Amino acid sequence: MIKRLTGLLLALLLLAGLTACGEKGQGTSLDLENASWEEILDAARGTTVTFYGWGGDENRNNWLNSAVADYVKEEYGVTLEVVGMNIEDILAKLSGEKEAGAAAGSIDMIWINGENFYSAKENGLLYGPFTHRLPNMEACVDLEDPETLNDFCMPIEGYEAPYAKAQLVLYRDSAVTPEAPASAQELLDFCRQYPGRVTYPAPPDFTGSAFVRNIIYELCGWEPFQDMEADYDTVAAAIQPALDYLRALNPYLWNRGATFPDSSNAVDAMFADGELALSVSYAPFTVATGIDQGLYTDTTETFVFDGGTIGNTNYMAIAFDAPNKAGAMVVINAILSVPMQLSQYETLRELPVVDGAKLTEEEAAAFDAVDLGRGVLTQEELLSRRLPEMPARLVPVIEEIWLDQVVGQYNS
Repeated sequence: MIKRLTGLLLALLLLAGLTACGEKGQGTSLDLENASWEEILDAARGTTVTFYGWGGDENRNNWLNSAVADYVKEEYGVTLEVVGMNIEDILAKLSGEKEAGAAAGSIDMIWINGENFYSAKENGLLYGPFTHRLPNMEACVDLEDPETLNDFCMPIEGYEAPYAKAQLVLYRDSAVTPEAPASAQELLDFCRQYPGRVTYPAPPDFTGSAFVRNIIYELCGWEPFQDMEADYDTVAAAIQPALDYLRALNPYLWNRGATFPDSSNAVDAMFADGELALSVSYAPFTVATGIDQGLYTDTTETFVFDGGTIGNTNYMAIAFDAPNKAGAMVVINAILSVPMQLSQYETLRELPVVDGAKLTEEEAAAFDAVDLGRGVLTQEELLSRRLPEMPARLVPVIEEIWLDQVVGQYNS
């Protein structure tokens, strides 16, 4: 009996040892704060990393599941599992796990930025700081770039790494409407000329909210908002000229501004069908993709205001209770690499986050050689008219004010 118990005990100890080895593979028993990069790579090998983010971009999903997944599997022995979920649901899931005191959740990496990063960081839902551990942050990224340091004016402090850059653009079919409004005033004139054929997505749609903020910048400047408190009355007073403008725009909009489409996809479909004369996107090369797919005419062209348009960076973060933090760090580092940033630029036509000054001549030539397609502005043209984002804390306040004081309202 004693021998049988002893044998059973040895078997249990062996099983425990094997389990511990398996857990080390997921990075749970690795001291990440003091581990070398080689040890992090070793801990990640043979593991699976879950990457949660908005799943509505089929092209990006395909790129992640092919180019990125193949790269991290071949180079690091890591399996990438992409999970489509709205960021609000992701944060709700993390909040529930934190409230329940879960030791380990199911989310490793998160696609995030702006007010969602602000909320997640403030509520302790993210792991970090970690970006200082990534070799490609130093090798490929401008560490002094304001968008490396801040996300919608929120200090990043190592809690997320850059993924891709975006910038607000407008576009129209130049064969139908040769005019390209170069300012808010010219946009009002355009809407008067083509009544009922312009609209924008209703905030809090990401693109619609950015469009409203861009109008605010046009008429109120952007500097006053960088240190402003998120007080309804204070913000409303500061953006009064923009509110007056948006109400003046309403009579000439689709449905006279009484209602607005609920998403940028809806606005884009209306434009593609010829119902609208103008559309707006936060993906600066969306027109090229649309032309390639036969959604837009060959004469569709992108433009921006002379005074510039808002741009931002989207990022990759790690959940506070990620079961595979080591693996997540390895995948994030891989996406920051020159090969993956170049692949993203070529395949998705997303502005890269690599620092041109850190590229070799051969690497720089490869980026310069990318064919961005028809009807778009160059990277240089976009970045030369790029405006900083609004502080994240002000975004929901502005969206609330817009709903209260713009929808269905007109200047007396």
